[in-house]
Amino acid sequence: MGGFAAWDLKPLIGAEVRIAADALIRGTDAAGLHALLIQRGVLVFRDLDITRDQQRAITAHFGPIRADDAGDELQKVTIDPRESAEYAAYFANTLFWHMDGYHDQTVPCFGGSFRPIRFAPVGGETEFLNSYAAYEGLGDSDKVLIDGLHVFHTAATSGLAGNPDASDDQLANWRRRPPARQPLVWQHESGRKSLMLGVAVSHVEAMHPADSYDLLARLRAHINRPEYIYRHEWRANDLLLWNNTGTMHRARPFDPGSGRLLHRFTLEGSEQIRAPASERAKP
Repeated sequence: MGGFAAWDLKPLIGAEVRIAADALIRGTDAAGLHALLIQRGVLVFRDLDITRDQQRAITAHFGPIRADDAGDELQKVTIDPRESAEYAAYFANTLFWHMDGYHDQTVPCFGGSFRPIRFAPVGGETEFLNSYAAYEGLGDSDKVLIDGLHVFHTAATSGLAGNPDASDDQLANWRRRPPARQPLVWQHESGRKSLMLGVAVSHVEAMHPADSYDLLARLRAHINRPEYIYRHEWRANDLLLWNNTGTMHRARPFDPGSGRLLHRFTLEGSEQIRAPASERAKP
């Protein structure tokens, strides 16, 4: 495995990697680590005393880094509006399973890196769910059923999950954003399929609301099986890379006054969300 050693964190998701910091910063084993990231979904590096610029350099070995509309590449993951008002405004939604940037996009981000700056004394872990394994763990009849389904994602669905006592003004603001239609199953360029069932999914297209509710509830219970999930407990000098196209993630609850802060760099995506080939072939 080149100049690094890796071992599975759980049988179906995650790997801890041991590599010299200077080799990681130089990108000596970037190709091998990139392949491992796609295979395992999450890579954890411990005891790396690195700077923000070095975190960026490491992340950039895995692809182009995304900047926001103001040109900033660093994203501050925080509930504190003094640190990042934009991120804090929707932080409550990140406590539920989601992929980043696919509500109404065709090409979500590939993934990125997290590095902890301040910790919550209790809680604040980040969980990752292998959406490939969640699909593969379904029975054949369920796979046949859901391969042909599309669902709608709405801002109101995710907003109400994080804020069930939302005001009329908040509800009206969420409802101004049009629903987005997406396949429930993504067939990737590799041929593998993943289950896209984040918090924003409201209902199944052309299915009776009662049947849609029951199906989505059953699938959500399925994806929460422990074998599909890795929970990362943050320590000083951690670095974590995740593949957004093959996993979902969420933060665990914590005291909002704790000052919890992660630094994040996001990688541009290149793969388009596509329904399974059998569905695309229909006239």
